[in-house]
Amino acid sequence: MAGAVLASRGGGRESAAGAPASGPAGGAGAVDLHPIAGSFRPDGTKLSACRGDQRCFEQAFGNIAYSQGPKAALSLFAKEMTDNPRIEAGCHRIAHVIGSAVLARYHGDVPRAFAAGSSICWSGYYHGILERSFVGVTTEAGLIRAARRVCSSPTLRRDQWLLYQCVHGLGHGLMIATGYDLPFSLHVCDRLATPWDQTSCTGGVYMENVNAANGTAYGGKSPWLKASDLVYPCDAPVTKGHRLYCYLMVTSRILNANGYDWEATAHICFRVQAVWVATCFQSYGRDADGTTRQDPARVRALCRIAGRFQADCIYGAVRDMTANDARAGRAAVLCARLATRLRARCYEGIGTILGSLRAGTAGRRSACAAVAPARYLDACLRGAGVAASA
Repeated sequence: MAGAVLASRGGGRESAAGAPASGPAGGAGAVDLHPIAGSFRPDGTKLSACRGDQRCFEQAFGNIAYSQGPKAALSLFAKEMTDNPRIEAGCHRIAHVIGSAVLARYHGDVPRAFAAGSSICWSGYYHGILERSFVGVTTEAGLIRAARRVCSSPTLRRDQWLLYQCVHGLGHGLMIATGYDLPFSLHVCDRLATPWDQTSCTGGVYMENVNAANGTAYGGKSPWLKASDLVYPCDAPVTKGHRLYCYLMVTSRILNANGYDWEATAHICFRVQAVWVATCFQSYGRDADGTTRQDPARVRALCRIAGRFQADCIYGAVRDMTANDARAGRAAVLCARLATRLRARCYEGIGTILGSLRAGTAGRRSACAAVAPARYLDACLRGAGVAASA
């Protein structure tokens, strides 16, 4: 599946009430955390001994990260992704384990582990770090305190890109730690410091729920999935007030369930609640980018299926492409090859991610100017949250 993308710079939360404020099953105030959270332990597994087994790859790369450090592990991981299709296919979960192993190497120092990381394979490294955030937590209040604390470091909060990876990864960690208790995970997200943190956290919650649907969950099966309703839980009462990221992830669930039938998936997007149709096609574009491994020509072909929502598909695709690469080179190629009517929205999508990668107005202007032709510079700047050029 494709990865998540940054929340829009303005936030984007709905105004309705959030999930119930009850704790996970196990008693009022108590939390019964899933044993997989924080369970990485180095062993003797070598990469050379793995014969296509996903768990072997995860452990082997984790061992390298733990013993040799993140730079060595991520460099080898990038090479092996290119050379070995099985590693590439399971790269997101392998990256999770690399992140978890680095955090163990650094004795739980989250800012240090984040600073040494990489966005390779949709930021799985960062997600893996947050899986270990709740070790030793035994109460609901303690879980909320841990969630608020883990991304509060000034080092992270000065860098919006890393901050997003932290709070999004926190959502993954909450789902894994609570055994896929989606309402409670959303409830904890609601207790984070700012609306932006809260919304970004829900993205990790929903992405982890989709992981469960796709058979890549850690040690559990989410009850928040229905074979009879592939949009669920986005259309369920439990997600009222938290639906933005649910719909931004929904097509990953649909495509996995229907064998990557893009036309059938588009048909479902056309039929969701009207206010969420465009968002569903942004999800569709994100998956088009992820499935094609950022191939501009193939993304364009898949987005044509979106019909009148083609611009939303392109917007989702270039956001994912820019976020995955942590730069806009390939995304700019995609924009330049589009029909004129689609280009402004495409460059705006690039800008939404560049605005998170670059600090300050000058940095964002420079980043947009480097990729957007003069005609579309204002669109990129608008996405980055910067006033139009003079």
